[in-house]
Amino acid sequence: MDKFELQRLRDLPIEGVAERLGLQVSRHKCLCPFHSDTHPSLSFCVRRNTFRCFVCGAGGGTIDLVMRYLGKDFREACRWLADGHNVILSDPKPSATEKATGAWEGFDAAKYERFFEHPWLSPEARRFLFTERRLDERVVRWCRLTSWRDRQGADWLQIPYYNREGRLAGIQNRNLQKGASPRFRFPSGSRCGIYNLPVLNLLQPRDELYITEGASDCWAMLSAGRKAIAIPSATLLSKKDIEQLSSLSSQLAISFHMYPDRDEPGERLFLQLQRLLPSLQHHQLPLGCKDFSEHYLATKRQEDE
Repeated sequence: MDKFELQRLRDLPIEGVAERLGLQVSRHKCLCPFHSDTHPSLSFCVRRNTFRCFVCGAGGGTIDLVMRYLGKDFREACRWLADGHNVILSDPKPSATEKATGAWEGFDAAKYERFFEHPWLSPEARRFLFTERRLDERVVRWCRLTSWRDRQGADWLQIPYYNREGRLAGIQNRNLQKGASPRFRFPSGSRCGIYNLPVLNLLQPRDELYITEGASDCWAMLSAGRKAIAIPSATLLSKKDIEQLSSLSSQLAISFHMYPDRDEPGERLFLQLQRLLPSLQHHQLPLGCKDFSEHYLATKRQEDE
């Protein structure tokens, strides 16, 4: 991976990474998992984005924490972080000759566009989307979701990312086998920043636009009849993404809304976005629902009763 990709992994919020590992962080501290700890001695420095135990001396950044906690090597730890936070790690890299001649094109949209002209959903994909997630079929068609099966027989959901002009910018492949690794795959050069950008073209003055974390919550929000986009995390938004969101607020006078995940990382994400979008409105999820997808499913079950 190049230096830019590596830095994105190091910039992931250290406390959020710790919580994804299962550590219980409170007031920037938690019990140290690297020695027998009865009093929280592992401390997090949010400003430096680092951790340190003042008893056993363990310390470092996000990658160090994953390596030590999960017993992974450097490359495996980077892959774990990337899969869990929708960070794209490119595979092949351009040579000096390719850069000089312009032969390197990065993501080849033309190679993949045909897959989404006539989407095909395997039985496993249909089970995931319509039985497990109970999504509206119109949403699945709008998002042009399709599927494929690899040589090992594993089913993958193929999720296209389009820019506002409707051009294919990247693809996220999601493994539908529970517990499979890697969970996500991205074609080289994919740019998977803000998801569902074409919906911005449908916005009218005083419309409501919901911001979700990840494509799954976006599908649920769309199925609930609301206009929505998804982001991987506030720290992974590009400057162009931020400018685009900010301009929407002033150009169309729309209002931004969010149902943060019912945990500390979800609330932290809301606060990060609110700094970019001061008008962002907070909506509380009901007790028992950790994210909007669960809230949507609970609503569908109530309708069935």
